[in-house]
Amino acid sequence: MIKITLPDGSVREYQAGVTGLEIAKSISEGLARNVLSAKVNGEVWDATRPIETDATVQLLTWNDTEGKSTLWHSSAHLLAEAVEALYPGAKFGIGPAIENGFYYDIDLGDRVLSSEDFKKIEDKMLEIARKNNVYKRQEISKKDAIAYFKEKNDEYKLELIEGLEDGNITFYHSGNFTDLCRGPHIPDTSFIKAVKLLNVAGAYWRGDEKRKQLTRIYGISFPKQKELDEYLKLLEEAKKRDHRKLGKELELFTFSEKVGMGLPLWLPKGAALRERLTQFLQKAQIKAGYEPVITPHIGHKQLYITSGHYEKYGADSFQPIKTPQEGEEFFLKPMNCPHHCEIYKSRPRSYKDLPVRFAEFGTVYRYEQSGELHGLTRVRGFTQDDAHLFCRPDQVKEEFCKVIDLVLYVFKALDFNDFTAQISLRDPENKTKYIGSEENWTKAEQAIIEAAAEKGLKTVVETGEAAFYGPKLDFMVKDALGRKWQLGTIQVDYNLPERFELEYTGSDNQKHRPVMIHRAPFGSLERFVAVLIEHCGGNFPLWLSPEQVSILPISDKFNNYAQNVLNLLKNYDIRGLVDDRSEKIGKKIRDTEVKKIPYMLIVGEKEQENNTVSVRKHGEGDLGSMSIEAFSELVNKEINSRLAQF
Repeated sequence: MIKITLPDGSVREYQAGVTGLEIAKSISEGLARNVLSAKVNGEVWDATRPIETDATVQLLTWNDTEGKSTLWHSSAHLLAEAVEALYPGAKFGIGPAIENGFYYDIDLGDRVLSSEDFKKIEDKMLEIARKNNVYKRQEISKKDAIAYFKEKNDEYKLELIEGLEDGNITFYHSGNFTDLCRGPHIPDTSFIKAVKLLNVAGAYWRGDEKRKQLTRIYGISFPKQKELDEYLKLLEEAKKRDHRKLGKELELFTFSEKVGMGLPLWLPKGAALRERLTQFLQKAQIKAGYEPVITPHIGHKQLYITSGHYEKYGADSFQPIKTPQEGEEFFLKPMNCPHHCEIYKSRPRSYKDLPVRFAEFGTVYRYEQSGELHGLTRVRGFTQDDAHLFCRPDQVKEEFCKVIDLVLYVFKALDFNDFTAQISLRDPENKTKYIGSEENWTKAEQAIIEAAAEKGLKTVVETGEAAFYGPKLDFMVKDALGRKWQLGTIQVDYNLPERFELEYTGSDNQKHRPVMIHRAPFGSLERFVAVLIEHCGGNFPLWLSPEQVSILPISDKFNNYAQNVLNLLKNYDIRGLVDDRSEKIGKKIRDTEVKKIPYMLIVGEKEQENNTVSVRKHGEGDLGSMSIEAFSELVNKEINSRLAQF
């Protein structure tokens, strides 16, 4: 007999070899019908895999992230089986679950697949799913695995097998399909009730532009048709909110092939929005004791060798800039932190000087592959709201907590109210990926865990997600459509101060190393603006909107009065414009609604005589007639209530 500990702390005894599915049946038949996989001692297993020793077990359903992932991974296999049946000779790369759904990279030979083929593949997937085929796990020797895929002439699977250790290789069989796979999988295909293929794209094998381009098919699946229908409605709404579409319509930013892929050009309205975001954070930072600094767009190669960035990212950066002096090379700045280390080092520091907080809206450059570029969310040149804090070890937790306060202030001002703080730790099984001592890593990780607990944050721990130089706290924000984005980040770093030999003189008159904290509440202005556009659908908060008011004269003879109103509003720091086109007022109102300008002020004979304006609010309609002073008070009250004192 073995002891199984369940999440509620209860302990049950079962015969050795019991499966997660059998445990579920012993609790209730209803639970068993919904179990997709099981987490055994922290590792996700097939619900049908035997458990031979005492274990902690969590039964996973569609309500669990790992449960969804299991169903989507199994759906990727179902997709591959359908493609193999419809297109004999197809070869398969990898087919993982992703955050929303799954994909499979497939070599279709000379065939070209398009969205017009999706319906045929979907129908085949559902036809196979209705057969209730069981997903069977098989441990297999490396020799037999190679023999199987040699017979199938699948060079992709053979290449994957090369990197695996004998004795640690598994196949999964389902229906007529067999795949090299670690799993886990759902018990059988009957759990997959609804399928939708979403997109087809090219993907280089193993992300290498020199390798063959495969066909990547994206899809999603659900245990109920109703859930798929709701998801497709969400996708339609997402299309309306796409920041690339709204960015063009609202005249915020553009791209130019002549300038270069992934290098955004900010138009006047977008630049105004971006500048307001910058001023908003700068004001809060100054109150919090930050000092602004400015660093150049390039740095000597040796700077990034010292920091470790060259070793980690040099091969994927823009090519070095060579000067007339032989052997001298510069790089476009990929990070601001090495520069800030040198600023810290520019003069002696005492323990009384610490903490020192340097802040910079610094533009950095990284060579992302062209296939990974996407609007403002993935670019090659972007501006980080970067800051680096240098403090004594006894100040780390206090400073970390203050940074959390700043991040929460930013989120509140912009209506990002649904978020989780991800504590990203190093992978204890592969410490060679990281730099720094065991002692420093332990101290850094503990400081983050304690600060997050002290602030009462809703947290998850992700092992293996730390930066190579230190652990971090990443803020995973859900937007209005429930999509998750990684925005703000805070990182504790004991390593760069070591590499740059940073020092301060302690109270004991000895030299000591400061601790460095990296932080960026926005992450990058480009990505943050993209997420903000999609979160609010282009309906920016009043304080941030490039144009807060559009003044609409009923006819040309009231244009002068409209201009006078605009001039008066400027005295109250209210931004606006006059729509003096010779158009009917109905068209002006409709056009202003499309532009998502928060307020419309309609002026005609009555308003001119009474020195008033007729107010309409975007998305709400008429608010009635009021004086210019009353309207100004209304606007500033709305702004001030949002921007509470930091």
